[in-house]
Parts: sequence; C-alpha cells; structure tokens
Amino acid sequence: MKLRQKVIFLAITPLILAMCAIAFAVRHQALILAEQQRATIEQAYLASKESELKHYVTLASHSIAKLVKSGRKDAATQEEAKRILAALSYGDDGYFFIYDLQGNSLMHPRQPELVGQNLWQLRDADGNLTIQRLMQRARSGGGFERYNWVKPSSNKSAPKLGYVILMPEWGWMMGTGIYMDDVDQALAKVGAQQFANIRSTMLWIAAIAILGSLVVAGCGLVLNIRELRVADAKLKVLAQRVVESQEEERARLSRDLHDGISQWLVSIKLQIEAGIARLAGNADQQARAPATFERAAEQLNKVLGEVRRISHNLRPAILDDLGLGAALDHLVHEYNDSSRAQAGFAASPPGAGEGLPDMVNTVLFRIAQEALTNSERHAHASTVAVSLREAQGAVELRIEDNGGGFDADGIALHPQRGIGLRNMTERMEAIGGSLHIASSASGTVVLARLPFTHKEITTS
Repeated sequence: MKLRQKVIFLAITPLILAMCAIAFAVRHQALILAEQQRATIEQAYLASKESELKHYVTLASHSIAKLVKSGRKDAATQEEAKRILAALSYGDDGYFFIYDLQGNSLMHPRQPELVGQNLWQLRDADGNLTIQRLMQRARSGGGFERYNWVKPSSNKSAPKLGYVILMPEWGWMMGTGIYMDDVDQALAKVGAQQFANIRSTMLWIAAIAILGSLVVAGCGLVLNIRELRVADAKLKVLAQRVVESQEEERARLSRDLHDGISQWLVSIKLQIEAGIARLAGNADQQARAPATFERAAEQLNKVLGEVRRISHNLRPAILDDLGLGAALDHLVHEYNDSSRAQAGFAASPPGAGEGLPDMVNTVLFRIAQEALTNSERHAHASTVAVSLREAQGAVELRIEDNGGGFDADGIALHPQRGIGLRNMTERMEAIGGSLHIASSASGTVVLARLPFTHKEITTS
C-alpha cells in the first residue's frame, strides 16, 4: 500500500468509526427521547381529554340546571331534561347517558334499546361490574372511571374513559365518555412518525459519512491548502443549513400548535349548540341564550389571541409579508408594550433592508430579538435604540441601550454563560457577516454588519 493510500486510509477509518459511534449514540438517544415524548404526549392527551369530559358534563348540567332546580319531579319535566341532554352530542361517539340509582337506563341516545333495562349486574369482558363502578364513582362526588363499552360507530367493545356525576334532586347519575381506542391509534401514529424520523436521521448520518469520506479522500489525493479552504466553506454551508432547519422547525411547530387549538373549539361548539337549544326552548331559556353566545364569542377571542401569540413568537408572519424593516418596527412596539423600558426604531434610508434574502432577514431579526431580551432581562435599560442602515455596500443592524453593561470578553470565555452572544455571532458568520459588541457602565452597543450589493441579492 502506497503512502498516499495509507494516509487516506488512516484519515477515513477514524471518520467512519466516529460516524458509526455517533449514529449508535444518536439512535440510542433518539429512542429514549421518543419514549419520553410518547409518554409526555399520552399524559397531555389524557389530561386534555379529562378536562374536555369535565367541561362537557358541566355544560350539560348547566343546560338542564333550571329544570332540576325548579323543584318539579314530574315525568314531563324529566322528559324535557332528557330531550335536551340527548341533543347534546359531539362527534359520532360522543353522547350523554342517564341511569337511576338502581341501575336502570333512563336515556341512551346511541343505544335506545337499553332504555328501561336494569343494567346493575352488567359486566364487561374483564368481569367488572360497569354500572356499579360508575354509580360508586358518582356517589363519591363524581369523577373519572375507565371501563369497556360498545362503540356505536364500530359496534365493537372498546376501552372508554367516562366522567359521571350524581343528580340527587331526581336520583339520577348523568355522565359521558370518550372511547380510548382513538387515543391508542393517535399514539401509534406518533410512534410511527418518531421511528420514521429516526430512520431518516440514520440515513442522513450515513449520507454525511459517505460525503465526509469522499471529501477526506479528495483532500488526501490533492493534499493542498485549496482543499482545506473548500472544507471550511462546506462547514459554513452546513452551519447555514442548520440555521435553516431551525427556522423550518419553528414554522412547522407553529402550524402544529395552531391545529392543536381545535380541541378548544369543540367546547365553543357545544356552547353554541346549547345556545341554539335554548333558543328553541321557552321564553326564559330564550332570554338566557344570548349570554351563552356571548361566552362562546369571548372564549373564541381568547383562543384566537393565543394562536396569534404562539404563531408570532415562533415565526412572525410580518417578516415574510412586509420585510425586515416592518418586522423590526413591530418587534420594538411589542417590546414597549411588555417592558418598562422604551425602545425606538429607525431605518436609513426608509426602505433599508428591502430585497434581502430570507435567511439574512431571519438572522438579523433573531439577533434583534436576542439583544432586546438581554437589555430587558440583564441590562435593566430604560431606553433602547434599534436602527437598520444601508451604507457603503453593507447593511447594519444596531441595538444600543443605556443599561448597566457587562464584561463581554469575560462572558464569552465562560463555559456556561454567553450562549446567546455566541449564537448571535455564529448566525452572522454563517451568512458571511460579523457581529461586534461594545459594553460599558454607560450602556451596550450590538452591531451586526453584512456586506452586500443589490445586484448580488437580485441574482441570488
């Protein structure tokens, strides 16, 4: 074997071994994280379903509260209450049921054949006394109970999470439930996605290992400084891809969170249905219907506000729609609304930053976010000035405050501090720019500078 081949072999072998070790470690950690994530999702999902069930029963109780508290126990009054509860369905398998204290089924909109039957001795596939357990839970103050019941949409027995309460005025047990087979399917889908991501990560590691081996082989064959510079350029490209991946992940998470709000909207839907049911009732119920719609509208406004807040924090849409200048101006206004300090924004010329690539816009915006956060959290500044300027073939972002300042060099060398400053520096280096920080007892100046020409931006 020639010397050059030995050099290449000695260079590639440690790389391959290192990538194999990294792949094993990444896969091991990914599997652990996947299990932890699945457990966390399951707990959060069940907690959400429990809260949802409790809210449904509360809403159902309120819909017949006037009839129950009227003091009447005649059959007509009770039939009216049953009619209202039977109409409060949600989905194909979401319904309310009523039993008396002896276990007789009084209302079951999905299985009317059970009405009038005594199910006190009913046992599920595991031998548990279903109605007795539900009754015991209701008598103890109400709460959640797991049991098996026939699912109307599939006509098969499935695990179910029920929530029941006792209505002592009429001697009723009223409740509802959610079938848990949907939860198992959702968790199985999450698990499949997690393993698909792990496989994709392994393929990426293998691809990077192959690419790295080819690069090392090329460096060994050429053995000159030019190849070293090429490797350095590739590292910068890789760093830029990492930044792009982070922003794409934030955008995806924003959409996922937005879609997850739909569960909240179910409760609003039930309130609207309750309001519609009241409109179809007597004069007193009709008079109370507007209050139900007002509560639904009020809750809907809160949900919309929460969606906007989460989506904006993850990735401000204004950055994509109106550009960097408008996004920075909006960021400064938000800072003024949430902080005791006052900040101002200025652009010179007024259209500064127009035409910048999306990656540059994102990096400069994140640096402004980090700098404003540091001014509020650590510097305790009273005034902050943010400016965006184009001059001498470069775009400059400047954030200056009158806070207490800090030891920039000391923090940069500290192993557990200055992470935000290092992130800002690495972001600028990844796009070919530079970051300069000057701090003293009279304040701090953060200056991000990126050389560019409009011709380069237009052709890029």
